[in-house]
Amino acid sequence: MSLRREHFEALFEPRGVVVAGASTHPGKFGFVSLHNLLASGYQGAVHATNLAGETVLGIQTVRSIDDLPSGEIDLMFVCTPASTNPDLLRSAAAKGIRAAFITSAGYGEAGEEGRRAQRELVDLADSLDMIVVGPNGQGVVSTPAHLCAQIVAPYPPAGRIGVASQSGNFVSSFMNFAVGSGIGISRAVSAGNAAQVGVTDFLRYYSEDEATGVGLAYVEGIDDGPGFVDGLAEAASRMPVVLVKGGATAGGARAASSHTGALATDDAVFDGVCRQLGVVRAPTVESAYETAASFVTQPLPRGPRTAVLTTAGGWGVVTADAIHRSSLELVDLPEDLVAAIDTKLPPRWSRGNPVDMAGGETRDTIPEVMRLIAEHDAVDAIIYLGLGIQSNQASMMARGPFYPDHGLERIVAYHERQDRRFAEAAAAVSAETGKPILTATELAATDPANAGPVAVRESGRLCYRSADRAVAALDAMWRYARHRRRHGLGV
Repeated sequence: MSLRREHFEALFEPRGVVVAGASTHPGKFGFVSLHNLLASGYQGAVHATNLAGETVLGIQTVRSIDDLPSGEIDLMFVCTPASTNPDLLRSAAAKGIRAAFITSAGYGEAGEEGRRAQRELVDLADSLDMIVVGPNGQGVVSTPAHLCAQIVAPYPPAGRIGVASQSGNFVSSFMNFAVGSGIGISRAVSAGNAAQVGVTDFLRYYSEDEATGVGLAYVEGIDDGPGFVDGLAEAASRMPVVLVKGGATAGGARAASSHTGALATDDAVFDGVCRQLGVVRAPTVESAYETAASFVTQPLPRGPRTAVLTTAGGWGVVTADAIHRSSLELVDLPEDLVAAIDTKLPPRWSRGNPVDMAGGETRDTIPEVMRLIAEHDAVDAIIYLGLGIQSNQASMMARGPFYPDHGLERIVAYHERQDRRFAEAAAAVSAETGKPILTATELAATDPANAGPVAVRESGRLCYRSADRAVAALDAMWRYARHRRRHGLGV
């Protein structure tokens, strides 16, 4: 069957949803999936089937799909045993249901008998002109539709990252990162065994989806190598694609085979394909999410020339080391830029890159120096270090035995206000100049309530937990921009 846009729209933008196999037991998939669907605020029609016709979470179930209205439901979320699913698909198709997500296990991951049942399921879906996602999947999320049809939490904030994964757990991981950072998700789907619809099919759809700006994927193996490469190439030609691959080692490949029934591929060949297509291959799930979040919140760098702005020297040194290990360039500051910074900082500043302010900043110094650097033609990007220091001290003062006397209430408020100003300046200067400014501080992890990281999140950007992670994200963005430029794809 040829997958069409309307198939994916039935999955991600359904007029109505039916949970097949709803349960009154709060530990069953049929209860959890219905709960999550209702709790996420989905506005379409919600139906459910249950052999006893019970009321579940206020929804009066029916005993059979045959008892549902025709032409009002696009998506069926299946929580029934594998043996019942063929008849279920036939009944659903007769009611005009065009998409089914199947959580049932016992298919391709379960030996030859399961593989045969999976092939028969796909053949049936093809004959019914129905898109079937899974089996052995976790669920589908579509924040534009307020849709959370999945058997686990969370439901992420809305955003522009489109997730497709062969592992449901990593869908959860990406969405947990979205909850923690505030950089949200547009669509997310667990492909499960990917019997009919694979990861690249979803990436291809995302690349034409107005709600999605970057594709984020996890794969464990590829059954159809040429088809996978063609789909990945098509998606990557239209949007950034960030990908994590499991099964890169012999042990991982064996685990991947037992996990989803997918075939492992040669890792060196896979790596070469990613480089050729301009796909960002990330080493970890967390770095993949951070890179995807960078693509949707930062402008692409026009070149590799990077400046480091820091309030302390040691941070700048290790960041310079990280830049030298990447494809970025630690730019030599032109004389006119050094002279301009001289007017803002005391003579003890580093007078080079990294721009170490050496504790010489006053109320407006950081925003002013940041703007001088960003507006200079010799600089393509900035990594800013030291945000949150003042608020960290403010927190200690506010918790101490002398607060709010001795003028501490006033200085605490001032420190927090300053860090908010610095974070807001980074976002504003970046937007005005069209150059990426990445802010990194360990306080994003150790004290997420610190006024600095909070203000970064409120500005709609990611606060990186270390300079190394900021450099890695910027490096990926530059390599992607360079690939597009070299291949005449525009930036």
